[in-house]
Amino acid sequence: MIYRFTLISDEVDDFVREIQINPDATFFDLHEAILQSVGYTNDQMTSFFICDDDWEKEKEVTLEEMDDNPEMDSWVMKDTAISELVEDEKQKLLYVFDYLTERCFFIELSEIITGQTIKGAKCTKKEGEAPKQSIDFEEMAASTSSLDMDESFYGDQDFDIEDFDPEGFDMGGGAPADNYEE
Repeated sequence: MIYRFTLISDEVDDFVREIQINPDATFFDLHEAILQSVGYTNDQMTSFFICDDDWEKEKEVTLEEMDDNPEMDSWVMKDTAISELVEDEKQKLLYVFDYLTERCFFIELSEIITGQTIKGAKCTKKEGEAPKQSIDFEEMAASTSSLDMDESFYGDQDFDIEDFDPEGFDMGGGAPADNYEE
């Protein structure tokens, strides 16, 4: 059996990678195949997240052991077979490759190929340039500068702090809250 995963990015429109891998391989094997297919270095903290149909994170598979609580389920890439957490076509995953800015690839198990086997992992489709592996916060702020955050972003430009009493919002004419009688 072979799992065929499709990777896309929300940063680069024409970016697509397809990776075929044995379901008994580990998440670490898939991690290495992704890094190789996009030309990233292996010096960053990364994680896979198993997601529901709406891309909501459910389970995390970390590169290194992060949780020392024995009562919590934790999965480490080198110790977890892909088939342990992924068994159905259309299963969604996130691969976070830049932890500081939470940038990721969206992954879907696009096909389960039965009756065939594969050794290792193979990138079978490579389109578009991968996004940069990491960006700094200044670069991220510059790329999101289209959001104009001047005084009108927060509402009325004629805002005056004098319009509010020191206890909070003046709701217009009622007795102060501490004078309220039942």
